[in-house]
Amino acid sequence: MNKITAGVIAGLLATIVLSLLMVMKNMIGIMPDIDIIAMLAMKMGGDMAIGWMIHFMIGAIGYGLAFTFIFSQINFGNLIVRGMLLGTLGWLMMMLVLMPMMNAGVFGLNMPSGMMAPLATLMLHLTFGAVLGYVYCKLTQSEVRTNK
Repeated sequence: MNKITAGVIAGLLATIVLSLLMVMKNMIGIMPDIDIIAMLAMKMGGDMAIGWMIHFMIGAIGYGLAFTFIFSQINFGNLIVRGMLLGTLGWLMMMLVLMPMMNAGVFGLNMPSGMMAPLATLMLHLTFGAVLGYVYCKLTQSEVRTNK
């Protein structure tokens, strides 16, 4: 499988895992104020389907291609660690750009959940990155420790 396809598929699978965790979090009632899909939908006209579509496009295409072209090539840690690094950078962008755009404040600190917002979203992004790196490794038949 070529690396671009592997990156997009890895991004898609990582986004599915992240989405399932987000849905479970919402079903359990943990931090209901952190609903990124609803926030995206609100900024795009209120349609939840558009929020989900953008979420999946960012995860599969944006993160998948960023991992393929940049993070799989750097010589730092293994592919899983590199995926987690990409997830951390995505989280930081979310905290510094997206959250303020959504009127949630820097790091989402204006949200009722307070410090739990940045901590919970960091855990989700680290999980996303680990899945992204692992799946990319398996799809490209790379060894976890190489940067092929």
